[in-house]
Amino acid sequence: MTVRSIIMQQITQVADQQGKKLGSLDDTVPLMGSGLDSLCLAIIVANLDDELGMDPLSAITDAPYPVTIGDFIRLYENVATA
Repeated sequence: MTVRSIIMQQITQVADQQGKKLGSLDDTVPLMGSGLDSLCLAIIVANLDDELGMDPLSAITDAPYPVTIGDFIRLYENVATA
């Protein structure tokens, strides 16, 4: 599985567990406009840390936090290839 597919799987799984209805999930959709809330995002980040062994959000110091689903995925992909 790719980092992208793992993240998309986590997004849909957590949304289902939390009773959230997701809209379209493409790279341009804002994270907070996708149907996810901050609790969902925290669960996703924790699950990804367990599954991928990384939490790139904790290392952000001077870069902006990801705004869109695409930004979020690229952040993880960049760390995975570094």
